[in-house]
Amino acid sequence: MPHTVVDTKDVVIRFCGDSGDGMQLTGTLFADASALYGNQISTFPDYPAEIRAPHGTVSGVSGFQVHIGSDGVNTPGDFCDVLVAMNPAALRANAKWAKPTASIIIDTDSFDEALIKRAGYKTDDPISELGLEDRNIICSPITTLTKESLSDSGMDAKSIVRCKNMFTLGMCFYLFNRPLEYTYAYLEKKFRKKPQLIEPNRKVLFDGFNYAANIQAIANTYEVKPAKLEKGVYRNINGNQATAWGLIAASEKSGRPLFCGSYPITPATAILEELAIHKNLNVKTLQAEDEIAGICTAIGAAYAGDLAVTTTSGPGLSLKSEALGLAMITELPLVVVDVQRSGPSTGIPTKTEQTDLAQALYGRNGECPVAIVAAHSPSHCFDAAFYAAKYAMEHMMPVILLSEGFLGNGSEPWKIPSMKDYPAINPPVITKCEGAFQPFARDPETFARKWAFPGTPGLEHRVGGLEKNTAGVISSDPENHAKMVWERAEKVRRLANYLPLQQVYGNQEGEVLVVGWGGTFGHLYTAVRSLREEGKDVSLCHFDFINPLPKNTAEVFSRFRKIIVCELNCGQFADYLRARLPQFTYLQYNKVQGQPFIVKEIVDAVNEIL
Repeated sequence: MPHTVVDTKDVVIRFCGDSGDGMQLTGTLFADASALYGNQISTFPDYPAEIRAPHGTVSGVSGFQVHIGSDGVNTPGDFCDVLVAMNPAALRANAKWAKPTASIIIDTDSFDEALIKRAGYKTDDPISELGLEDRNIICSPITTLTKESLSDSGMDAKSIVRCKNMFTLGMCFYLFNRPLEYTYAYLEKKFRKKPQLIEPNRKVLFDGFNYAANIQAIANTYEVKPAKLEKGVYRNINGNQATAWGLIAASEKSGRPLFCGSYPITPATAILEELAIHKNLNVKTLQAEDEIAGICTAIGAAYAGDLAVTTTSGPGLSLKSEALGLAMITELPLVVVDVQRSGPSTGIPTKTEQTDLAQALYGRNGECPVAIVAAHSPSHCFDAAFYAAKYAMEHMMPVILLSEGFLGNGSEPWKIPSMKDYPAINPPVITKCEGAFQPFARDPETFARKWAFPGTPGLEHRVGGLEKNTAGVISSDPENHAKMVWERAEKVRRLANYLPLQQVYGNQEGEVLVVGWGGTFGHLYTAVRSLREEGKDVSLCHFDFINPLPKNTAEVFSRFRKIIVCELNCGQFADYLRARLPQFTYLQYNKVQGQPFIVKEIVDAVNEIL
């Protein structure tokens, strides 16, 4: 059979297997090699929700999807060109994502009678039962070949079998003409303290590559040329790492040390872990005993003069609500990062959603408005975190940064910025005062109070959850309470004067405006671009700033006949817009499945209203 190298603009590969098969690492290494090669990439790790699901069951399947391309990669892709299924359960759980033209690589060693039955098949022929006969099925005894490759390595049998993911990675490197050198470098770094493992892993990777080159089942390989990127230094980054770095950058720009007090929770824990390794950048971290302690230690750090951060997900945000009210009434700068996941309660903790918006807006007792910023891509998490910290410090108030599991775990290339291109951060720190200090006297433009650090002579003052007057004296006077409630809300409203105006992608006026926020950006942008290429009059308005809304939001909406709000919840942003801008009619398209949008879903929803 002749071998053909097919030039293609982009491809989507989905790796899946049991939670112990190393598919997250395999996908990450493939993505990193592609990014270093110069491709645009977008990834979507899909973790099982159960910590210890039984081996070989559908509930224990772990997946990693990566979309590589030479241009226009904004999502991890809807359906895959290549599906790697390491066992029957992985095939069953992921067959629906394979395109009709897809190649499917399976490890035939794992397709025995017991595992086929455990995966819930009714017959002993998974391929036929799933209707996959028309796909290009590449049946390979990957486990057996891995054992043969490493038979002389001196490794024990269990360790050898664990290397089958590297054999599979070698096969995929051949299939997509990826260089092996980047992964060789990774292995040398990974096992620098166990050098005896470097050569076996190199060998099995190379043997997988050679095996794919020699079998007749792979007639075509694919070449995805490097992207034409703007000049600069790039690296692959995930959203949680970008969030941590954005906070560190804000600390550097403001001159205030960074403190993060948090309790580990999926999928936000990696932010705390990333911050903890940067003590050399004046970062302090504390793993608290619970969510309430995490935010309370952060509030204490803010009072002491630090850029204070606490990280969490939906269940943790609910536990932090009372203390968040304390940060709001004491008017201390605090960034609360909420990496959203499926709920309610524990929900599906490893899956993504946008279902915490209403909680972020209203989930506190009393009149307690806080500013809300949303990240829209893994790399944008850096900017979102930087500006959330800037606004918190300069306006002396808590800011909630909404991320999502899809963003926190997903990755994409990021052009490393020069910090000279980022604005200064100037907290309203006060070191001396003429006359009696008024801790809640306000800047006439921002309504922010001064930041007086404890121990500064002449600036002693009281803080706490009880209502106070401008002088910081506890007060239950009705008129003073009304005045302070209004001023704290006005401070949030006035933040709109410092936000960029809302932008529109596409025609600036027309028939349909697609509206979204947060991590749906890539899917909505791709859908709108596809519709516009078909000649449809469709534009996109995507919000990074939720509370307050950009000042020109109403003016933007007024230029379109129909507005459709698309979000991964039951309509929380649409309801918020109805309350804030009731003069407009809002159509909705919603999805609550713990999964990102599929581009075709958006296209179909918009076509229905055109």
